[in-house]
Order: sequence, then structure tokens, then C-alpha cells
Amino acid sequence: MSSIEQPQIDGYRILRVVGHGGMSTVYLAEQASLGRKVALKVMLPEALADEVSRARFENEARTIARLQHPHIVGIHEVGRTADGLPFYSMPYLPRGHLAQRNLRGDQQKVAAILRAMLAALDFAHVRGVVHRDVKAENVLFDENERPMLADFGIALRRGNNPRLTSTGLAVGSTAYMPPEQARGREVDRRADIYSIGVLAWEMLTGRLPFNAGDALSMALKHVQDPIPRLPPVLRHWQGFIDKSLSKQPADRYASAQEMLDALDELERRAGRNFGPVEVPAPTDDDAPVQPARRAGWKPWALALAAVAALAFGAHALRGSRTDTLPASEDVARAQAPAARGEALPAPAADPQTGLSEAAPGADASGIGAYLANAEQQLREGHLLAPANGNAWDSLDAAWRVDATHPQTQMLTARVFDALADLGERSLGDGDLDAARTAFARARELDARRGGDGSAIALLRKRLDGALGKRLDMLVARQDRAGAEALLAGTRWLGLEAPRSAALQARVAGMAKAKATATTSAPASAAPVAKAGADVRTVSRGDYARFVAETSRASAECGRNGLFGGKRDWKTAGNEGSPVVCVSAADAQAYAAWLSSRDKRRYRLPSAGELRAQATSPVSGWLTLCADAGCRKRMASGKARALEAGRGYADVGIRLVREG
Repeated sequence: MSSIEQPQIDGYRILRVVGHGGMSTVYLAEQASLGRKVALKVMLPEALADEVSRARFENEARTIARLQHPHIVGIHEVGRTADGLPFYSMPYLPRGHLAQRNLRGDQQKVAAILRAMLAALDFAHVRGVVHRDVKAENVLFDENERPMLADFGIALRRGNNPRLTSTGLAVGSTAYMPPEQARGREVDRRADIYSIGVLAWEMLTGRLPFNAGDALSMALKHVQDPIPRLPPVLRHWQGFIDKSLSKQPADRYASAQEMLDALDELERRAGRNFGPVEVPAPTDDDAPVQPARRAGWKPWALALAAVAALAFGAHALRGSRTDTLPASEDVARAQAPAARGEALPAPAADPQTGLSEAAPGADASGIGAYLANAEQQLREGHLLAPANGNAWDSLDAAWRVDATHPQTQMLTARVFDALADLGERSLGDGDLDAARTAFARARELDARRGGDGSAIALLRKRLDGALGKRLDMLVARQDRAGAEALLAGTRWLGLEAPRSAALQARVAGMAKAKATATTSAPASAAPVAKAGADVRTVSRGDYARFVAETSRASAECGRNGLFGGKRDWKTAGNEGSPVVCVSAADAQAYAAWLSSRDKRRYRLPSAGELRAQATSPVSGWLTLCADAGCRKRMASGKARALEAGRGYADVGIRLVREG
């Protein structure tokens, strides 16, 4: 087929050419079955003979097909022409691209487009895809003026064949290219953050932050030149731009979501200054130079880049940081090898196939052995140890092969849940080092998969609950030293100030004297009732004030009938009624809180004291722990081995005031 002939594709009628690329042509066509206009991207015959170009074209189709998002141009169909050329069809977007529009000074429109692009990139990044060519021409508009991110032709997916993504080769448009990409280094999602920063500057000012007459000079400016200053009317954007265009990836926004949050904060602080403003038009000196503005790297540029690197490399690279995402401080301090970046090395790539080696029976991506190992290690309980024989290390290796593999994603969720369980269990057992390591690993894993923080917030709540139960036990034992050590050793949990203050108040209210034998003795060892002991009932209103100050969660107390909702202390009786549906830990926590508030000593009564006072519409009252760990308890002076961790509708709280 000659270059001027139109391809023949069953079901489509080619109307005209709408664009050309280095390895494909884009046609406007009509899909006969639906009577709609579509864009057909067809690979060029000469590119078909180039293995790398063909693989990139197929990689683009696979990548886009996985990214179903309102602001990402999707794919309708993938196939081959009558002559065997690969093609795929996309929505036809008739409103042109961003480079054709003048938004200079229109801050609201600029922010709207940035929000759309950041949402699209965040969606892609979470799925392991880095675009690497964000620029104005790749922001298209549909009939509803909705901006759409297009052209994932050089997108980087975790696990890609390195020959397709060209590590060591600068690919992309130099006008938007971050320094590390211009140097041919490995990039991550922060490369797209940089490009969005360039796009923001361009939309706001009508020109690019760096201008040059050729691709090499443009790339050098991104590496060497300081970030320019915005006009005074846009100075409130400068901090946003500076962080986006930082030379070092570690100094940029860590994610598209973080950049989106910063944009929202910028608009909030700017207030009335966020409307349309007059920005001077670009002059001849700083107007974009079209060839350099839109150019990617050409082969001849590589030799020049190597020579230029000798001239400025020592200066530009001095003090440079690693381009990989930084580990959290907690993980860096953890003692396990994986926390220090000593997990299994990246699987060696076959120089012919670009695929990683795996054990016999592994799938074509070289990931099967790692997934199988991780599954077995999880079943055996080898989550973080032994070294190089645990689920964490196996998952880390699977991520390096293909983070977007469905089984990798599923395994990631399972390992996260296992870490959460380990952290909760370890904190409950008083193993603070193990709990901290589990929490740090969970945070690292959530950041790696691009989480929005909600999973960590839920985990923090779970660990807070385990911390509260552990503290309850120490309070019951009157182990003040242990309680203080517990709170000091769990500062890494990062609880909010009111909650932390409430826990500290409970410890401060503890009596310095050791607990009497009655706090953990069985019923047979209960003390003789004191004459005239001041035993009082705790009402629901009393308990509500305690909860309002400490934010204590409700205990499990069953359901209201077979199909009713969950029952808790708030749904039983009225404000003056005795509080019920509270656990033994709740009773102990309330006693400690009341002692601290009233500066008097309150405790749970003995069995004998309760027998002398047993007159109440509530049939049971929390009393003694039935064992040393308070896993069971007794009520109403009788040996009712109730579960200490839940509440009962007929069991409330009575306290004895001493002195």
C-alpha cells in the first residue's frame, strides 16, 4: 500500500487525514454500524518493519484500553486493516487541542483544565502508568468542551520491556520534559507532575517557561536554568509552580492528588484574586519557537547531549538525589531488610526478550513464581520474615516485574490486610516494635499503590482501638509505668491531639499505688464488703459526657432483633437510665477518666459490695475481671464468665468512690 492510499477497514468509511505521527496516521472515519464519527489511528507500513515501533503501538493500545476515565481518551476497537496494519479506533474530538487556545490570565479556566488533567494522571499513576509526554497538543476537547488526555504512545508501565520505554534515551517533547527525563534516566509519576507545571505556566502566561531554538538547547534549559518568575498579577501561583518545576523529583509534589490538593488550597487563599487578570502578551524574545516547542528527541541529539553532558554534568548532577520515590521515615528506620531497600533485587531481564526470568511454570511476564511464593508465604504466616523468604519480598519482586498485573494488585490488597492484622495484634500484645514496623510497611505499600490515605486512616483507627484496649488492661492492673511506656512508644501512630490528650489524662489519673488483689482475683478471692461503701450507678448521660471528651468507640452489643440494626449504649434507654452495652474495658476507662476529672479515686466494686447493693432494674453490673488479662469478667457478684471485649444489654456500670 502506498503512502497516499487510504487503508481499507471493514465497518469504517475513511473520510480524511486529521494527523500524522512518526509511526502512525490518524484518520477521521465513520463507523457504519453506529453511524458515528471516530478517529482511526493506523500504523504506518514502514513502522511495521520496526519491531520497537510496532511494540510501542501495541503497548499504547493496551495501556489506553486499561484506563477508563472521564478525562482520558479511550479506545472503541482494536484490529487490523485489510493489508494487515494494526489500528485502533477512538472517539473523534472535534474541538481541537489546548495549544490552539489562548487562556492567558483566565485563572478559573486554567484551574479547571489542571484539575481534569491531574485527576486523569492520578487515575493512570495508581495503575502504574506514567504518561511521559504531557503537553498542550495532547490535551483535546470533546463536543462538551471537556478536556481529555490523549497519546499514551510513550507511556511507561511498570514491567514494560525496557527497549519499548527507552531507559537511557530521552523520549517526549523537550518543551515539557523534566530534567531527569532529558538526561535519559528512569522516571516515575513525578515526571508528569513537572510537565503539568510547565502546562500550567504556559496556560497562565501564554508562553513556555523555557524557550530555545532547538530540542537540545531546550532540554539544557530545563536542567540548568532557574525557574522564571510569574508576572505580579499571578504571583500567588509562584509557590505552586516552583514546587512543580523543581529540578529534583523528590522536591516536587509526590502525587497528582497532592498537586490537586495544593491547587485547591491556592484558589482558596487567592480568593477574589483568582479571577481573570491582564497578563502581558509574549514578546518576540520569549514567544514559543515552534520547532523546539513541539520537538521530541532526534537521534542526532543524543550525540550532542553526550558532549553537552561533559560540559555541564558535574555541575548539574552535583548533589542530585535518587529518582525513585522516597521511602517513609518510619520504613527507613525499620530493621527488616526490605524497609532499607534490601528486598529482592529487580529480576534480571533477558537481553533478547526484555522479560524477567522466573521459575519454571511462570507466566509470560515472568511474574508467576513471585506470586506463587507470596501466596504460600502468606498462608504460612511468613509476612516479613525470614529474609528473602517472606511475602513482602515476593510482592516487592512482583511489583518490579508488573505492578499492574491483576494478581499483583490482588496480592497487594491481601498483604496490606495482613500487615494491618499484624499491627493490631502486635499492639494488643504489647510488641510495639512489631506494630510500628507493620504500620510503616502498610503506609509504604499504600503509597506505592497510589492510595488516597483513606486506608491508612482506617488502619490508624484500628490501631487506636488496640492501643485503647492495651491501655485499659494496664489501667486495670494499675501499671502506671507500663501505661506511660505504652503511650511514649506509640507516638508514631500520629493520633490527633484531643485523642492523645485523653489517653494521657487517663494515665495521669491513675493511682500510684499498686492495684489491690481484687482487681484481678477470681470470685473466691473477692474482698469482704465494706460497710457503707459508696456504690453508685453510671447513667447514660454520665457515660455520654465521657465519650464526648474521649471519643471512645462503642462496644459490640449484638443487634436489635433478627433484622434490626446494631445495638450500642446510645440506643438503650434515655439519658437518666443506667448505661448498658458497655464492655469491661469501657467500665475501667470510665473509672479512670472520672478519677482524673474529680480528683478522687473511683473503682469497680467487689462482689461482696455488689451483693449488699443489688437493687436495680438492670440485672447485671460490671465488677471484677475473672482472669489476669481481663478476657472474661463477672457481673452482679456471680460467676458469669462474660466476654470482656463486648457489651450486654443487661449489664451496666457501678463504681465505688473511695474517700
